Amino acid sequence: MEDLSKQYTKLQAELTELVRARQKLETQFQENKIVKQEFDTLDDDAKIYKLVGPVLLPQDNAEANLNVDKRIEFINSDIKRVEEKIQQHQQDLSKLQGVIMSAPSA
Repeated sequence: MEDLSKQYTKLQAELTELVRARQKLETQFQENKIVKQEFDTLDDDAKIYKLVGPVLLPQDNAEANLNVDKRIEFINSDIKRVEEKIQQHQQDLSKLQGVIMSAPSA
C-alpha cells in the first residue's frame, strides 16, 4: 500500500510539472502570436531588428516572419505533446486511485 501511495505522489508531482510546462508553452505561444500580429501591421519596407547578445542586428522582413511562423508551429507541436502526456498521467492517476481505493486496508 505504501508503494502505491508513493507511486501516486510521484505521478501527481510529474503531472504538476507537466501542467507548468504547458502554461509556459502557452505563454510563449501568446507572446509569439502578438509578435506575429505586430509584423502583420508593418509596411514591407519597415526595418526589423533582432537582438543577438547585446547587439541589435537588422533582419529581413520575410526572414523575421518566417522565424515567428516556425516558432509558433514548434510551440504548437510542443503543446500537443505535453497535452498528450498530461492526459496519460491523468489516466494513470485515475487507475492508480482505483487500485488504492479497492486495496484492503491493513
